[in-house]
Amino acid sequence: MIAVTRDEPDKKIAQGALGSRPLYAQVRDLLIARISSGAWQPGDLIPNEFAIARELGVSQGTIRKALDSLAADNLLMRKQGRGTYVARHTPADMLFRFFNFFDAKGERIEPGSRDVQLSQGRASTPERQRLELGAAAKVIRISRLRTRAGEAFILETIVLPETFFPGLAQASRIPNTLYDHFQKAYGITVARGQERLTVALADVHLADRLGVVPGTPLMKLDRVMYGLQQQPVEWRVSLCRTDSAAYVVELR
Repeated sequence: MIAVTRDEPDKKIAQGALGSRPLYAQVRDLLIARISSGAWQPGDLIPNEFAIARELGVSQGTIRKALDSLAADNLLMRKQGRGTYVARHTPADMLFRFFNFFDAKGERIEPGSRDVQLSQGRASTPERQRLELGAAAKVIRISRLRTRAGEAFILETIVLPETFFPGLAQASRIPNTLYDHFQKAYGITVARGQERLTVALADVHLADRLGVVPGTPLMKLDRVMYGLQQQPVEWRVSLCRTDSAAYVVELR
């Protein structure tokens, strides 16, 4: 049985846990609550398995399974001989974790960014549905052109709940890689995502922006990203050229 009295996030998780759920999953939720509440900050060394097991009154094996799950999701990092740390996202690791394009030689494509446009307003019906927002919610919209070796590659539209990113719409510049910026500037850690892949044909506007002829097939990636508490934090639609590029997903 998990019995925690030290802080409110832990207490809330323990009281709301479903008895039918595996114990390691309840522990995982509790540890995620510590990260999302700021009790454990990015880069912090967390207590060892023995200490956490003793505190929560569960077996070391249960703690190890919960930590393994968090490490597999890149929320924790294990360093041999040094312990386990809360993952601190860098531009490079976040970019290549979620940007899966490779060239004809099998090398990763590193995108650039230009023509960034920012706006803010009341969420449309599709935006409310995808981001699970209320009727009066406001969103921040980012439109930008991702480049490959300086040439147009992807036309990207990003929608963010304004409540999670106050002031972002007035920013003087937007980083090329956003997810590490979300963590550092707003305390929002991107934990997982769901992506839909379809094909779209370039209309006259898209053809002009991407430097292709009208009717060219484009890969359409429709992605919703979620934070540590499973709340949607981003809706992103990317229209991508696929000439001499492949989208690669590793299956495990």
